[in-house]
Amino acid sequence: MIRLLYSLLFYLAQPLVWLRLIWRARRQPDYLRHLGERYGFFTGRPPEPLLWLHAVSVGETRAAAPLIDALLAEYPGHALLLTHMTPTGRAVGAEFIGKHGPRLTQAYLPYDLPGACARFLDHFKPRVGLLMETEIWPNLIAAARARNLPVLLINARLSARSQRAYRHFLPLIRPAVGGLAAVAAQTPGDASRLESIGAQGARVTGNLKFDVTPAPEKRQLGRDWRRALGRPVWLAASTREGEETLILDAFARLAPSGALLVLVPRHPQRFDEVAGVIGRHGLSSCRRSASELPTPETRVWLGDSMGEMPAYFALADLALIGGTLLPFGGQNLIEAAACACPVLVGPHTYNFAQAAEDALACGAARRVTDAEDAARTARALLADRAALAAMRKAALEFSQAHRGATARTIAIVRGVQRTEV
Repeated sequence: MIRLLYSLLFYLAQPLVWLRLIWRARRQPDYLRHLGERYGFFTGRPPEPLLWLHAVSVGETRAAAPLIDALLAEYPGHALLLTHMTPTGRAVGAEFIGKHGPRLTQAYLPYDLPGACARFLDHFKPRVGLLMETEIWPNLIAAARARNLPVLLINARLSARSQRAYRHFLPLIRPAVGGLAAVAAQTPGDASRLESIGAQGARVTGNLKFDVTPAPEKRQLGRDWRRALGRPVWLAASTREGEETLILDAFARLAPSGALLVLVPRHPQRFDEVAGVIGRHGLSSCRRSASELPTPETRVWLGDSMGEMPAYFALADLALIGGTLLPFGGQNLIEAAACACPVLVGPHTYNFAQAAEDALACGAARRVTDAEDAARTARALLADRAALAAMRKAALEFSQAHRGATARTIAIVRGVQRTEV
């Protein structure tokens, strides 16, 4: 009855869903492509047999890279369906097709409407479904159970804030979470919180992001930039709305002479907006998309490119992780550590709470209170090469010590699918 009410409300909300799509399409026209897929209408005949992995957007899709390789190696007779909810996630997933060819196919996961979920599952007929991180959809999981399709929640995380929110909807959420074939959590804390909302015997497998190997050619590109520029570089990585102004204000007043700020917004649809913010600060700047390196007079380099974050981390002496200065919960610091880049994090790291605390504990990261504190800390560290070298060493050791989530996740999939696949 609760799920029926949820479905009715979701149907009634469709005009708002369409308005949101149209609003997002102002900056990303691709939001209006493949609209039929969002309601479970697909063309063509899918490959068989098929595994299914859902990675909602860019971060989840990049984290899934080692798992995609491992799944296709573990099940050589199967193809893999990779689903997303955002155009940027789909664009990142398309990069994997060049590596895996016809064994990898893509689509949007439909909205969590009963008919759409049924059409999706009946069209693709996957043998197993893997949902990344926090994708708990009651109608989708119910439709899968009705078809005896095992669905796993992998690389699962649940912050204390989300746990509190879910508790208001336990009659809806508990059956959905309880209907999962297995839950592979990132940390013991995540496992405990997931069990509190209905997960059965959640297992701790670690974070798949630690198993992602930064592209060697991108890291080499960053090192080439570093040699060409020959100046201190402070990177603000994956910044969110409102943070750029705070960072630019602090940088303009407190940055050491000759330092370059590399500013990389989290979302590509904001590149032009952030360029305008830089312009209003009156700081000399250039854009990565112009394919020209900063001159000695350039104060800010806007990283308006996709897929080059390893290059930016390899270039930087120090990185501030976006989403941590304002209450967005923080972006991924693991990729920075894998590139041996020391990091600063603000007060808001609940999206990667355990990883942030572990990085702080081992000396790979430092906590700052706000943008001014970040700029002061960056100025001190850029003048202390020994401290930066120690943080760089700690970052690499931190990254390497936490690997192995892919193998542990594959073991769970293998156990669930011993007879089905």
